[in-house]
Amino acid sequence: PFKTAFFKQKGKSEEVIKMGRKPLEGVRVLDLTQAYSGPFCTMQLADFGAEVIKIERRLVGDQTRGWGPMHNGHSGYYAYINRNKEGMTLDLRSEEGKKVFLDLVKTADIVCENYKVGVMEKLGLGYDVLKEVNPRIIYGSISGFGLQGPLAKRPAYDIVAQAMSGMMSITGFPDAPPTKIGPSMGDNFSGAFLCMGVLM
Repeated sequence: PFKTAFFKQKGKSEEVIKMGRKPLEGVRVLDLTQAYSGPFCTMQLADFGAEVIKIERRLVGDQTRGWGPMHNGHSGYYAYINRNKEGMTLDLRSEEGKKVFLDLVKTADIVCENYKVGVMEKLGLGYDVLKEVNPRIIYGSISGFGLQGPLAKRPAYDIVAQAMSGMMSITGFPDAPPTKIGPSMGDNFSGAFLCMGVLM
């Protein structure tokens, strides 16, 4: 149900805006992300009302399904970062899995992934392929070290970004080695910036 806001002008009540809908309702996102940075982006899109379909590896799932804290055999971490999403599994290495995914791309607005650089192309599902299926598709990607350069194909977690950026050198204790800061700042920022880029 809609809630309606009113304001008074010259003694009359006038309808200003109908509230109750979320801004991204009607937008479909195919979420191939895992761990933290990518799911943090798609979590925000889901929070804003997008239909996010999280696609996980068959029989394996997102690696965070085993990350603590655990409750009744389920990961609280996974539940937090994947809230408000639908879920399915696909084997993107199989022809059948690729066909199902490309059929979904036809109906989608956004595809997000945070695989190592070159994985989507190796699967035959890179942006050039997806835009042939759906020219309107928005393709969002996070990589540890960019798309080019000597480190481009390396994987990266937040702690790698903290260490290589020097952030760990400004925390901890003077007589101890560099220390990871508590929050996953590298993952938070990259996920938030991917969300911003997709929305722009």
